[in-house]
Amino acid sequence: QVHLVESGGGLVQPGGSLRLSCAVSGFTLDYYAIGWFRQAPGKEREGVSCISSSDGSTYYADSVKGRFTISRDNAKNTVYLQMNSLKPEDTAVYYCAVGVPTTAQAMCVTTRPVRRAWGQGTQVTVSS
Repeated sequence: QVHLVESGGGLVQPGGSLRLSCAVSGFTLDYYAIGWFRQAPGKEREGVSCISSSDGSTYYADSVKGRFTISRDNAKNTVYLQMNSLKPEDTAVYYCAVGVPTTAQAMCVTTRPVRRAWGQGTQVTVSS
């Protein structure tokens, strides 16, 4: 059974940093796309950053380019999201998800059912 557990969320001031972790169990990450998504109150869930299943290529939403960095450690079966220069508009519940073997962009953006398992989410609040 696939199990994803996010951690690292919290309250941070604007301009601050947080590092989210997503520990995956039940299968090996190596061959699957994985990514981070977020949902703010009253808004739809959106793809923030994803990594492909093949060559490790990445995708970032325009709103986080240059500030967020996604990485994966296959040996630890863990994916990370380093978030720098945080803004109040980054406030949301952040979820990690694992998908089928696909591209990073497809994992983050497509409406096709490529995302197969989700974590429970971790709250990120950016406020002074």
